[in-house]
Amino acid sequence: MNLERWDPFRDVVSLRDAMNSLLQESFVRPNGGPGTLALPLDVVESEQDFVVKASLPGVKPDDVQISIHGDMLTIRGETKAEQEKKGDTWHVRERRHGSFQRSVGLSAPVNTEKAVAKFDNGVLTLTLPKSEEAKPKQIRITASKN
Repeated sequence: MNLERWDPFRDVVSLRDAMNSLLQESFVRPNGGPGTLALPLDVVESEQDFVVKASLPGVKPDDVQISIHGDMLTIRGETKAEQEKKGDTWHVRERRHGSFQRSVGLSAPVNTEKAVAKFDNGVLTLTLPKSEEAKPKQIRITASKN
């Protein structure tokens, strides 16, 4: 028979992790306010640029605004609800509608003049090249001759 030592903090930590996971995966962000939808993002950084992908199913490109202020990228927009017809009975209504906004800080300044935004199959892809001063530079070492 194998005895396991009881650790009261093991369950507390797992409960905290479960609550964090629940709030992170929630469709409505707790700090976004009522009616604000979550906007899932992927942000990848290389030496040359940032690539940001945002899932925007059912959103028209004209309904999305992208802005960069300093090192802060903001994506905002709105999805419209279908008009309810008199006499229709809804059995399931899970698709969300309303405004959404997501801001994310970038670790380096970007060249907004060369930024590219593409929208394909409900995925917005932003390619944000880093500004020249943010790119890594190589410094050569010269040996002194004595």
